[in-house]
Amino acid sequence: RKKHTDFSRVEFFTYAEGRCVQCLHVGPFDDEPATLARMAGFAREQGFAPAETGPRRHHEIYLSDARRTAPDKLRTVLRLPVEKRP
Repeated sequence: RKKHTDFSRVEFFTYAEGRCVQCLHVGPFDDEPATLARMAGFAREQGFAPAETGPRRHHEIYLSDARRTAPDKLRTVLRLPVEKRP
């Protein structure tokens, strides 16, 4: 049997994602800032800028269970909202 886990604080919500740069980050969570910096650089090369204002913020989707996966094998989808530069 599975252990009893309290999910009472979990919230489900929907929002308009908009345009974003997405990347699969493989490795420890501590290395994510470098990946986000590379994503922001890619966005600038394509004529976009990070859109970290209002409700649009970078977010992460965890594909691995950090309790059971070695740090160098963790997989996380990183999404960075962008907007067209003026």
